[in-house]
Amino acid sequence: MDNKRQRRREGRLRRRVPRHRRSVLVVSTVVFLLFVIVSVKSLSLREKEAAYKAQKMELEAQIKEEKARAAEIEELGGYVGTDEYVEDVAREKLGLIHENEIVFQAE
Repeated sequence: MDNKRQRRREGRLRRRVPRHRRSVLVVSTVVFLLFVIVSVKSLSLREKEAAYKAQKMELEAQIKEEKARAAEIEELGGYVGTDEYVEDVAREKLGLIHENEIVFQAE
């Protein structure tokens, strides 16, 4: 009787081993595919990160230029309110001069 039980047990084990091997193979394949997918996505994310860093640097340079331009405009705004600016515009655009000035013109 024990011999029969032992043979049955061995028969069941032999049938389980191929199933076990197949399941291990399937699980291994799935894990490998997931690894490949994650690696590919990682590369695309790194490319996006590099593009975003370049864009950030470009935008920071533009911000710096605009701040410098704003400072120039602020400075010009201060100059426009002075009497010196009014005199300069009157001379250049309107051709006006002071009463006691002499104008020399080139021939």
